[in-house]
Amino acid sequence: MTQNKETTMEGVFFLTGKDFTNAGAASCELKSILEKMEVEHSAIRRAAIAAFEAEMNIIIYTPAGMMKYSITPDHVKVVFQDMGHGIEDIELAMTEGYSTAPDYIREMGFGSGMGLPNIKKNTDEMKISSMPGAGTTLEFIIKLRQEKDNENL
Repeated sequence: MTQNKETTMEGVFFLTGKDFTNAGAASCELKSILEKMEVEHSAIRRAAIAAFEAEMNIIIYTPAGMMKYSITPDHVKVVFQDMGHGIEDIELAMTEGYSTAPDYIREMGFGSGMGLPNIKKNTDEMKISSMPGAGTTLEFIIKLRQEKDNENL
């Protein structure tokens, strides 16, 4: 974790596929950092939900990946990159309830097909790019100054 003069805090977490013992550790750590920075509770909640969903997608579907975050006074930006097989149809993957999770993942309580839709619902901006055979990159932003900006209108 690094912090510079412009009050930007950055960090990286490495994620290992099928490591269900540590599942959620990266998103919990991000939540803890935001709490220590006294970020508004609703923004913390949204960031934690989105990060957890993306983290679980890496753990469930890929051999490995990473979560990089950057926190400024204006926003939280989180980027997930994985070394998975990629998403063939992003539009289909964004459909609530669509899942390619195997039965053993569903038996653990995951794989309901709500991960990407939940990320989209809890973020202000979301971008996803994927190439079959080359992995996926998912980026999201949560604005921290929305209410203050709206007051000035």
